[in-house]
Amino acid sequence: MGVDSGLPDFRGNEGFWKAYPPFAKLGLGFSALANPRWFVDDPALAWGFYGHRLHLYRDTTPHAGFGWLAAFGARLPGGLFAFTSNVDGQFQKAGLVDVVEAHGSIHHLQCVAGCAAPIWSAEGVEVQVSPETLRASEPFPCCPRCGALARPNILMFGDGAWRSERTDAQETRLGAWLERPSVRKAGKALVVIELGAGSAVPTVRRFSEAVARSLGGTLIRINPREPEVPLGAIGLSLGALDGLRAILMPSA
Repeated sequence: MGVDSGLPDFRGNEGFWKAYPPFAKLGLGFSALANPRWFVDDPALAWGFYGHRLHLYRDTTPHAGFGWLAAFGARLPGGLFAFTSNVDGQFQKAGLVDVVEAHGSIHHLQCVAGCAAPIWSAEGVEVQVSPETLRASEPFPCCPRCGALARPNILMFGDGAWRSERTDAQETRLGAWLERPSVRKAGKALVVIELGAGSAVPTVRRFSEAVARSLGGTLIRINPREPEVPLGAIGLSLGALDGLRAILMPSA
């Protein structure tokens, strides 16, 4: 979804290394870098990677498709709820309120030491990152309660320390929304629009298929690489922006 806003495509090491050449020299792909161990072993590397992304996502303007979705949802009796594995906050930036961030958010932080500090906002947090090496310089973000190193509230690979309560609360609101009569009774009028969700990390694909199946709605899968769908669903081999334009802006 974010690629059409100009954000890098992290699928495959080649795409990732094209966006982040210094990590190619180290032979570190996305899944290797997106690991909480770096906050212990090499905080400058960890915060170089996540600090760069934090500022990138702050500076990126969501593409028009986000606004089309918001306007589409505003016209529906049951409204619209977004479920995303993206951590960039682009849905909220575009004005969508009902969002589940299944893998957390880069715009929120948690304590690396695991103290009792609740998850807090990264608003105002600045990380100095070298554009040549993509390493961060001290001071790194720290816990306001105990002073230990902070990390993004993101579910990383091999991550047993992720604090999930913020996402849990979002999922509780989604569960209540799915139980609304206006949603439960939608039947064939219910539509699940899936955008760019790959099969390598199938969180979103599995969720969208399950919702469409359980509520008897229609799944529309928009994906330029993997548009294959279950029986009864619709697959469009398009990018997110072009796919949304095709189904939400028919006169365009």
